Amino acid sequence: MSLQIPSSIIALLFTVLIITPSDTADEKRSSDHVLFYPAYGYSSGDDWVIPMRIYVYEYRPGVQSLVRRMFTRIRNLDEDQQQIFDSRIRDFVVDSESRETVLFSFDDDPEHEIFGIMDNEGNYLRTGLNGFVEGEVRLSKERIQEIVTAQNPADGWLTINAVSDGHPGTGRIKLIEPEGLSVISDVDDTVKITELPAGSEIVIRNTFYKEYAAAPDMADFYQSLGEETAFHYVSGSPWQLFRPLSQFLFGDEAGFPEGTFHMKRVTKNFLSLNTWRDLRELVMNEDVTFDQKIAQISQIFEHFPQRDFILIGDSGEADPEVFSTIREMFPDQVRKIYIRDVVNARELAPERLEDMHIIPAPTIEFGVSQFDE
Repeated sequence: MSLQIPSSIIALLFTVLIITPSDTADEKRSSDHVLFYPAYGYSSGDDWVIPMRIYVYEYRPGVQSLVRRMFTRIRNLDEDQQQIFDSRIRDFVVDSESRETVLFSFDDDPEHEIFGIMDNEGNYLRTGLNGFVEGEVRLSKERIQEIVTAQNPADGWLTINAVSDGHPGTGRIKLIEPEGLSVISDVDDTVKITELPAGSEIVIRNTFYKEYAAAPDMADFYQSLGEETAFHYVSGSPWQLFRPLSQFLFGDEAGFPEGTFHMKRVTKNFLSLNTWRDLRELVMNEDVTFDQKIAQISQIFEHFPQRDFILIGDSGEADPEVFSTIREMFPDQVRKIYIRDVVNARELAPERLEDMHIIPAPTIEFGVSQFDE
């Protein structure tokens, strides 16, 4: 089953990207900000290894206002929809900051040690043209234990703060033991109702103009898996939607367990070849999300070869096919696969759900939204 990127979403992304490479004339530039995406740490010999993804950006309220006004006219948005749209496009229209070095420290660290992502020669890496720097930070288990003892986090998440000049930002890191239970979860139509099979117009509304809605009973199911369970949310949505998604899922209203996010790269600096590659794949490569999820899930499995995994997704896109592939790759680690069946695949295509646990859900039909009932 191939994945279709709705053409109207592509049009929206292209429009936002095209009009935002430079500031508008009346833009008042703010200071740099740092976004530390939630990270996990895994045990490797005498060390803990923490794969990290960091983004440096500046807010551009003038550009954000311009985009909002444009889409208000195109979509005839009311005041409430404009406010929601504002929050959803924020990270699409910020200005990515390149050649920035981000240093951070762990809160309450008795050694006050400074960390950053380094290359093989021990030099701190700088952000690229799209504002990102990615890599690993390695700490000895002795140092980590000192930090854990000092912070004593009730929820198991360590906190960090940027300490490099002009880079305010905080982050959270979850140290995951080598053995235990982990959950790999899809997002759209698995934990959040997006109605992807309903078509692009409905998906656009549910993604950018409407309050998010949680899939019924799924948060209770996730919470029932136990406090020690580690969660990883793997989504075909772009990283630019991380903040509204995480704020919704982990907030009091939805109540899902906190976890790390693994999303789709959509870069937006037109001086970077990666931007043109990413946009080309969005338009021409129907299997880009399939490949993305296989790669991201496989990496998690490889970092935790002794842990058991539960995979949870939906039938609206290719989650059954992705999870079947993962089960073939790691047969000894996949404990169960759950599929929230939103297209009645249990009757129309039961071979897709072979040896999977089915979670019945209302069938999503093209052109019909359950929110219009």
